[in-house]
Amino acid sequence: MNIKLAEQIKEAVDNICFTGTFVEDMPWGNGHINDTFLLVFEGEDEKTIRYILQRMNKNIFKEPEKLMENIEGVTSYLRKIIIENGGDPERETMNVIPAKDGKSYFVDSKGDYWRGYVFVVDATSYDKVEKKEDFYECAVAFGNFQRLLADYPAATLHETIKGFHDTKARFAVFKQAVADDICGRAATVKPEIDFVLEREDIANYFCDMLENGELILRVTHNDTKLNNIMMDNETRKGVCVIDLDTVMPGLAMNDFGDSIRFGASTAAEDEQDLDKVWCDMELFELYTKGFIEGCGGKLTQKEIELLPMGAKTMTFECGMRFLTDYLQGDTYFKTHREGHNLDRCRTQFKLVSDMEAKWDIMADIVKKYNN
Repeated sequence: MNIKLAEQIKEAVDNICFTGTFVEDMPWGNGHINDTFLLVFEGEDEKTIRYILQRMNKNIFKEPEKLMENIEGVTSYLRKIIIENGGDPERETMNVIPAKDGKSYFVDSKGDYWRGYVFVVDATSYDKVEKKEDFYECAVAFGNFQRLLADYPAATLHETIKGFHDTKARFAVFKQAVADDICGRAATVKPEIDFVLEREDIANYFCDMLENGELILRVTHNDTKLNNIMMDNETRKGVCVIDLDTVMPGLAMNDFGDSIRFGASTAAEDEQDLDKVWCDMELFELYTKGFIEGCGGKLTQKEIELLPMGAKTMTFECGMRFLTDYLQGDTYFKTHREGHNLDRCRTQFKLVSDMEAKWDIMADIVKKYNN
C-alpha cells in the first residue's frame, strides 16, 4: 500500500465513529468500483471488532452525498422493520457508522469520500454459484429485500446513475454509435447490429409501460449478483443484501432479470464458444421460486407475469451496452483482450435467443409459482 493511501485511511479512521483501539487495516473483497478495506479494532476485554471502510469512486458516482442519503434512508428503514419483525438488525441490513461531524460519510483532505459499515459477522459472500441451492437462497434474499422495502417511498430516492436501466435511451445511444462508427468497426459486426435493431420492441417495452402508468416504480438494488448477498456460514441462507450504491427507483422485473442474466447462464460472460452458452431452465426455476417466495405477495400479478420479460430485457440491454462500447472504442467496460466486448455482447445475444426459444417454458415456470 502506498504512503498516501495509508495516510488517507488513517485520516478516515480518525474521523469516523469506530469503537475501540485501531489495530490494522487490509484490502478486502473483489469489488471493481470502490476501494474496500477491513478494519480491525480491539475493544474492551481485548475483544476483536471488525468494520468495513470504503473510499467511494467519484468517477462513477458523481454525487456521493445523494448516494449516501439513499443508503442512510434505506438502511434506517430496514433496521426499523427488522427490529419490528424480531430479527437481528446488526446482521440483516448494512449499518452505516457516522462520521464525527454526524454525516454518513467523511470527506478527507484530498477531497475523497469515505464511509464506514458494521462488519456482518459469521457470513460470507460468494462470487460463483457453488451449489444450485445458493442461487435459490440468493433469490429469496433479493425477494425479501423487495418485500421489506415494498412500502418505502421509492420516488424519494435519488438516481445514483442517471438512466441506468432506461433501455429506450440506451437503444438511441447504440444507434448513434452505429451511425458515428468512430472506430470503423460497424461493417465487421453487421449481424450483431442487426440483432439489436430487429429487437427495438424489447428496448421500448418497459419504458412505454412506465410512461403509460402501467408499472410501479419500486426500490430496486440494480446489481443483483450472488456476491452482493452475505450468506450465513452455518445455514448457507442469505442474511444481508450488501452494496447498496445503485439502490434507486426501478422495476422489480429488472432486479429479477439481472440475476437470471448472470446466474442462470451456463457459461462465463465472455465465453467465446457460444455452443456452451444457454439459459439453464433448472436454475431459472430455482430463482423464480425463491424470488416469488421472498417477495411474500408484495408484487402485483402483472409484475410476476413480466418476470421473463425482465430476464430478456436485462440480457438484451447488457449485450447492447457491450456492443455500443465496442463500437465506441472500448472506453467504458474494462477489456483484457482484442474484441473482449464483442465476445461479451455475443454471449448476451445468445442468451436472448435461447430465452426466446424457451419463452413458453419460462412463462409456465412463472405461472407455476404465481399463486
